[in-house]
Amino acid sequence: MTTEAAHSTTLDLKGLKCPLPALRTLKALRAMAPGAMLIVECTDPMSAIDVPNCVRENGDTLESRSEDGGVLRFRIRRNADSELAAARG
Repeated sequence: MTTEAAHSTTLDLKGLKCPLPALRTLKALRAMAPGAMLIVECTDPMSAIDVPNCVRENGDTLESRSEDGGVLRFRIRRNADSELAAARG
């Protein structure tokens, strides 16, 4: 196991339809410590739009996005000041 894998959480949202992947991603991020890595796996094509938008609006960082065999994979870094961005609306 790599060091990064030891310090990341994977959220399996395969099979869920819009808006659940985005909502569950936000819920998971809010429960994480600043600097933590969340890896989200989705199969809903709308997640390609919804998840990055929610991450940006929450003030976190989308570090990468990939697709393999119909599975979208997002690597998201929880930012220290994302709570402030969410509070501002």
